[in-house]
Amino acid sequence: MIIAKNLEKNVDTSEGQLCILKGIDLEIKHGETVAIVGSSGSGKSTLLGLLAGLDVPSHGAIFLDGEDITLLTEDERAEVRARLVGFVFQSFQLLPSLTALENVMLPAELNGVSGARALAEKYLGRVGLDHRFNHYPRQLSGGEQQRVALARAFASQPKILFADEPTGNLDSTTGSHIIDLLFDLNREEGATLVLVTHEQRLADRCQHSIKLDAGEIVADDLKSVTAADSSITKDDQ
Repeated sequence: MIIAKNLEKNVDTSEGQLCILKGIDLEIKHGETVAIVGSSGSGKSTLLGLLAGLDVPSHGAIFLDGEDITLLTEDERAEVRARLVGFVFQSFQLLPSLTALENVMLPAELNGVSGARALAEKYLGRVGLDHRFNHYPRQLSGGEQQRVALARAFASQPKILFADEPTGNLDSTTGSHIIDLLFDLNREEGATLVLVTHEQRLADRCQHSIKLDAGEIVADDLKSVTAADSSITKDDQ
C-alpha cells in the first residue's frame, strides 16, 4: 500500500542546507496500523507529509497503492490524495463557516462520493454527534471538533488514513476517547492507518511502530496481528 525508497528531505537555511530526513526505506501493507514516533524535531511530521503527498522529497521515491507519487505534479498528487487519502490533524482543520454536517460532507462531495449527506450523517452518528449536525466549530468543544474531523476523514472512504498527533490538543480523558473511536472506526473500515504521535499509549495500539531519530529510522518493530489485537483488547478492558 505504501512504499518509500531511500527518501531524503533537505531544506535551505541561513546557515546552509539542513537534512531533515535521510535514507528512509519502509513498507506499509494494506490494512496495517502504523505509528511514527520519535522526539521533537526527529522528522516525524515531515515523513508523514511526504508519504501523504503533501510535500515532495529531495531524493527517493514514494509509492501509494502502486503509483509513484514523486513523479506527479501537485495537481496530480492532489487527485491521488482525494481518491485514496483521509486526514486527521492535531488542529482539527474544520472550516469555521460550515456546520459539522457540512464539514463532513464537503470532501465526499468534492470526491464525487455518492450519497455524501447520508455518509456524513452516518459517521457523525457513529462518533456520537448526531445531535450536533447544525452546530459550527466555534460551538463545539475540542473533543467534539476532533470527532467531526474523524467523521470527515472516514466519510470520504479512504484507503489510507494519516493522523498527525490526533490527541495533541486534547486532555487525557478526551484523548483516550478519540483514540478508541479512531481504532474502532479504522477496524470497521479496514483502512491503512499511519499516525504520528508522541504518546506511547497510542503507539502501543498499532501493529507497526517506526522510530525516528535525527531524520533516520532507528527502530522498525512489527508486531503480529494477533499480538496487536490482544493488546487492543487488553487496553480496552
